[in-house]
Amino acid sequence: MPPNRITIKDHTAEANLFARRSIIALVIVSVLLGILISNLYYLQVTRFNDYQTRSNGNRIKVLPVAPNRGLIYDRNGVLLAENRPIFSLELIPEQIDDLDETLSKLKTLLGVNEQNLEHFNRELKSKRRFKPVSLINRMTQEQVAKFSVNQHHFIGVSVEARLKRFYRYADALTHLVGYVAKINKRDLQKLAESGEEANYAATYDIGKQGVEKYHEKRLHGQVGYQEVEVNSRGRIIRTLKFEPPIPGQDIILNIDINLQLKVQEALADKRGSVVVLDPKSGGVLALFSNPSYDPNLFVHGISNKEYNYLLNSKDKPLINRATQGQYPPASTVKPALALIGLDEEVITEASRVFDSGTYKLKNVAHTWRDWYRWGHGWVNVTHAIEISCDIFFYDLSYRLGIDSISDGMAKFGFGEYTGIDLYEESDGNMPSRGWKRARHNQPWYIGDTISVGIGQGYWTSTPLQLALSVSALVNRGKNHVPQIIRGHKTNNGDVIYPTKDSMPIIIKNNKNWDVVLDAMYGVVNRPRGGAYKAFRNTHYVSAGKTGTAQLVAIAEDEKYDAEKIAAHHRDNAMYVGFAPYENPELVISVALENAGGGGSNAAPIARQIMDYYFPKPEEPEHVAK
Repeated sequence: MPPNRITIKDHTAEANLFARRSIIALVIVSVLLGILISNLYYLQVTRFNDYQTRSNGNRIKVLPVAPNRGLIYDRNGVLLAENRPIFSLELIPEQIDDLDETLSKLKTLLGVNEQNLEHFNRELKSKRRFKPVSLINRMTQEQVAKFSVNQHHFIGVSVEARLKRFYRYADALTHLVGYVAKINKRDLQKLAESGEEANYAATYDIGKQGVEKYHEKRLHGQVGYQEVEVNSRGRIIRTLKFEPPIPGQDIILNIDINLQLKVQEALADKRGSVVVLDPKSGGVLALFSNPSYDPNLFVHGISNKEYNYLLNSKDKPLINRATQGQYPPASTVKPALALIGLDEEVITEASRVFDSGTYKLKNVAHTWRDWYRWGHGWVNVTHAIEISCDIFFYDLSYRLGIDSISDGMAKFGFGEYTGIDLYEESDGNMPSRGWKRARHNQPWYIGDTISVGIGQGYWTSTPLQLALSVSALVNRGKNHVPQIIRGHKTNNGDVIYPTKDSMPIIIKNNKNWDVVLDAMYGVVNRPRGGAYKAFRNTHYVSAGKTGTAQLVAIAEDEKYDAEKIAAHHRDNAMYVGFAPYENPELVISVALENAGGGGSNAAPIARQIMDYYFPKPEEPEHVAK
């Protein structure tokens, strides 16, 4: 066995090893410290501004504040559309010890229904527990009173108030004022395209129809902001800065609400529309389409059942018949057609045509009939307008030709948009050779011209266009753009907007205006006139023209019998007129669907409206209440 060896420690080697390890450790620590210091420098110096902004962004939030929507008044200062407070019941879950028990007590106290509870549970899942959740969106006065008395029993539950649109006259103004409703995806897309999205950051409703939609920018106002300090969970601690929103402008309409209500009363349950204009300015004094509906249904969200009823109703209440309804104008356009014939020198004031009850053209097999089957004998232009002689206008349209008729009537606004401040408008149809070729790929026939000569055939117009054509006649060619808005309110008083004019109608001989207007006077004031019976014994002097629009063709050897024709195929009753005759203050057009003759059905409605607008001297003048 080898002897045991004694190992002697090498202190020098161990010291050297320790020194090397210490140096390596020091280097590593130094590198790590360098990295730490470098990162601190980067965070605290190099990126100081950036991270300070981010920090403030987490601590300070900018919240939008919705502006109050502008109010809508009639021309006499009567409030038509207002913002009314509605009350909602809101719960803050984190402040409530037993949510289920609280809901049960509220259900018993306020009669909370299952639909409210389902909506609450959905909202509860999507919100943080310190944010309020609505249980009842629209509380009744009774519910508000009951809860107010018992509020001390419900910690974390409160009644909150906010403003919602309310239309005081309901269905009387729906197609004119329109309504607001909740902003949907399509609205958001349009706002984004127009650059207005930020201005609606806190807004829930937007104009959907009528004046509310057309004047949305004016009515909405400008959004405001508040800077608030929040904690890490997003709870608001305090408000740092508040920039109030700018309310929308209060606007004034040309509408006279009492006149509008009279129009609604006169139409009663008849389908149709009435337009009343101020011929001196183009202001729309009344515009009503029947049947109508309550716009307040849409403000809070209309149910599917109610909307489907409106959408599928055979009476089509969603359509604004005054601006979108397209009707054959019938004989109401004969005065304007006569003016074109006089101006083109195709006829003169003394020209006469013999009416035997029928009209035929050489080499044409078809026979056109007058409404009066025995004929009127010899008639001139004045007589033809007064008695609405079809034969005279068959002959006039044949001699004029469709090109002259189409061009001349376009100057009166037929076939064109009127420019009214409503998006819901149709341009109607003023037929021409080019139109028929493009629409039907067919040539224009002489028979088409004959039909157009009495306001039938392919010709369609809106009641608003008819009213404007009469306004152009009484103004002797001066055309106004119809305006619903009259001005807006300011702290210094009302600002009234100027009248808008369009291209005037220029004719060769201004005496022809008098010929046509005198004939319209005869329609109302001479015993042979078509509206004489409807306007007998008025204390004012008016003028006008009746029309009966045939909707289905009647065979040559048949007689029109309303009882044998389906209700929706019966004639439309039309009337246009103005008053007083010497200095017109009012122009009116009436269109009644499937009502029969214009003189016996539409003219009496116009009479009711004019009687109201021009009260007898001993009666008090109409003043909006």
